[in-house]
Amino acid sequence: MIFKRRDPKPFLRGVAELLWPRGGWARAFHYVKHRMRRLPDSPERIARGIWAGVFITFTPLFGFHLFLAALIAKLMKGNILASLMATFVGNPFTFVFIALASMKSGHWILGSELRDGELRSLSWKFANAGSELWHNIMAIFTADAVDWSGLAIFARDVFYPYLVGGIMSGVFFATIAYYLAVPVLRAYQKRRRGLIKQKFEALKAKTAAKAEEKKRSAREKKEQANG
Repeated sequence: MIFKRRDPKPFLRGVAELLWPRGGWARAFHYVKHRMRRLPDSPERIARGIWAGVFITFTPLFGFHLFLAALIAKLMKGNILASLMATFVGNPFTFVFIALASMKSGHWILGSELRDGELRSLSWKFANAGSELWHNIMAIFTADAVDWSGLAIFARDVFYPYLVGGIMSGVFFATIAYYLAVPVLRAYQKRRRGLIKQKFEALKAKTAAKAEEKKRSAREKKEQANG
């Protein structure tokens, strides 16, 4: 295949780079920001894509963030690539803040309370729930017993509050991101168009000067020949 890597990336290396990109998260952030500003689309469409990506990162639908961000962006007629880039908001450094905002909001809406230590064990609870779900799926094809009690408790105490709060927090922060992105993108695109115009005018003037120089040289040669 044309776009296939010559040296396939080892699985563990790929996982490690998801957790810590090559060059660090700061470099990755600046790269994403630079790429997003240069997307060939209107500021409003790019910002709608950003809204979709930021919104979905506040939900507990881990593993589906990219797909759902693209789907929401498509429904909103936003830029799909911008939505995928905006999911970068959810990373190891922001996870604690995102989880805290979502969980607290969810418990507040549902009239319950976030228990001490619940946030610290959140990653473990999601991992354990995923393991139990996989076990139950495989149990359909084996002699193992299917047990949904643990997943029911997880859904009631963790997933549901996280989802409810994540929707509210996601809408709030995604809307802020949208209204911040539009003027920044508009100003950047205007400045970039100005720079491109300046380069074009400079190239045009340089081409015209060369053409004039050729005409002058041709006239001089003609005059010398006639003289």
